[in-house]
Amino acid sequence: MAGQPKAPQHFNVMIVAQGGRLQYEALLFCLSLRSYCPDFQGRLLVAEPQPGPLWQNDPRIRGDDIRDMLEELGAEILPFDSAHFGQSYPYGNKIEALAAMPAGEPFVFFDTDTLITGDLAAVPFDFVRPSASLRCEGTWPKPELYGPGYAAIWKSLYDKFELDFDTTLDLGQPDEFWKRYLYFNAGFFYYECPRAFGQRFLDYALAIRDDPPPELICQELDPWLDQVALPLVIHSLGGGRDALAEGYLDGSVSCHYRLLPLLYAREGDHVVEALHHVTAHNRVKKVLKEYDPIKRMVYQGRGMKVRALFDQDDLPRREQAIRNTIKRNGFWMR
Repeated sequence: MAGQPKAPQHFNVMIVAQGGRLQYEALLFCLSLRSYCPDFQGRLLVAEPQPGPLWQNDPRIRGDDIRDMLEELGAEILPFDSAHFGQSYPYGNKIEALAAMPAGEPFVFFDTDTLITGDLAAVPFDFVRPSASLRCEGTWPKPELYGPGYAAIWKSLYDKFELDFDTTLDLGQPDEFWKRYLYFNAGFFYYECPRAFGQRFLDYALAIRDDPPPELICQELDPWLDQVALPLVIHSLGGGRDALAEGYLDGSVSCHYRLLPLLYAREGDHVVEALHHVTAHNRVKKVLKEYDPIKRMVYQGRGMKVRALFDQDDLPRREQAIRNTIKRNGFWMR
């Protein structure tokens, strides 16, 4: 790891929560942040979409118990309106919520299905050079046999926004292999100003959705739109894959587990211990047991049964194989 920052960095943390699964994940996230980074000095902002024409139902956090506990943990509920995505593309929440964040203040966004497991304040962020999670598989694009390949598809997007394509390539990876091309998981990202980042993110995502280059004609954009636009945004703002030292996020300090069965199957012991630690208090149990996957996986021991199915030091290479094993044994939940 790189050396520690010379002085404590002040930045805000943002997640997005709404009624259902995400509100319980948000509570787990906030519990873990306060448990494992007690000296965090920034604002903890929980962005919440508001009812409107793009939502079929009220998307807000349901139940005073969750809301009260989040606020006890120092979280500020940050309402925002959905003007472009909403029900049809809820992943767009992370894009639209950035406009409600305090302007000019460095931020780190995390998906709610993340646990903080170490000192977030010790991560050596360079907020001038944005980056995002490199913990991903080659989920997009999926080149057709006789269609354009990875290079042509990605280059068409960089050309669309008048960005330099060649400087994004990892020349240590072979041509037409997905890792050669700049690609991130949107599970975390950061920058010096959320509104500048959010406006660029929104502009690019809408342009790709509404007027994609011809090379994208056979490519699915749902649910990948945010992850298609994200590398373009980061590159346009001077960031890249090497902007953050390895080993902190998606490492010793945070874990984007995505779903509880996957957490138990593949994450390190310190992540499982962190989950059990933050869910142990009786007041917390009462609230979290309202959500069946947490009730069964954490409190009724199903998660440890999942864990016993795998050797965490010798996991299947592809996530789908892990999912299939869990499903075959009757333990899958989401």
